[in-house]
Amino acid sequence: MQSSPHGLTRFNTLPAVEAERALLSCCGSLHWARRLVAHRPYPDLGALLAAADEAVYDFAPADLDEALSRETLPLPPHGSYSVAHTALGAAHSAYESRFGHAFVICLDGYGPDEALDQLLAGIRSRLGNDPEEERVLSWDELRRLARGRLARFVRSLKARTEPQEAIDPQEPADSGRPDSSSDSPYVAV
Repeated sequence: MQSSPHGLTRFNTLPAVEAERALLSCCGSLHWARRLVAHRPYPDLGALLAAADEAVYDFAPADLDEALSRETLPLPPHGSYSVAHTALGAAHSAYESRFGHAFVICLDGYGPDEALDQLLAGIRSRLGNDPEEERVLSWDELRRLARGRLARFVRSLKARTEPQEAIDPQEPADSGRPDSSSDSPYVAV
C-alpha cells in the first residue's frame, strides 16, 4: 500500500482547514480529523494510517456516534438488479431502526460481482447482534473504511499547489475512473 511521496508531501502541507475537510470525507469524526491534522507531518503512508487507526481506537462514544451519523447507506454495485436494491433498502431500514445508524462494512478483497452478496449477507447476519456487540463491529468496520478512504485520498494527491481534482475517497477503488487506484486494500460500496 504505497503512496506517492508527492501525495503524502501534499497532504502534509495542505492548509489545516482543507486537510480537515478532506479527512472528514474519510471519517465523519471531527475529533479524528483534527487529531490527524495536528500530528502532521507524517513520514510515510504507513505512519499516517497507523495514526488514523490509533485515533479511531481512542474514540469516545460521542466520536463514534458522530462518525456513524455521517455514514450513508452503501450503494449496490452498478448493474445490480432492482430487486437487490429493494432487498438492500429493506435490510438497511431494519438495521437503522434497530441500531440507530447506517450500516457500515468494509468489503476488502471483494470484487464488484461479489460486493452485493457480501453486503446483503453482512447486514442480515449483523441484524441479530445485540446493540453493544454491533457497536463494536461497526466501530471496527468504520476504522477499516476510514483507512481505505484515507489511503486512496493521499494517493490521489499531487505535489503541486494549484487546485486539482482529487478522487472521492468514498468512491470504490474499482470505479473505472482513470485516476482511481486499483491497488487499494479496501473497496467502499
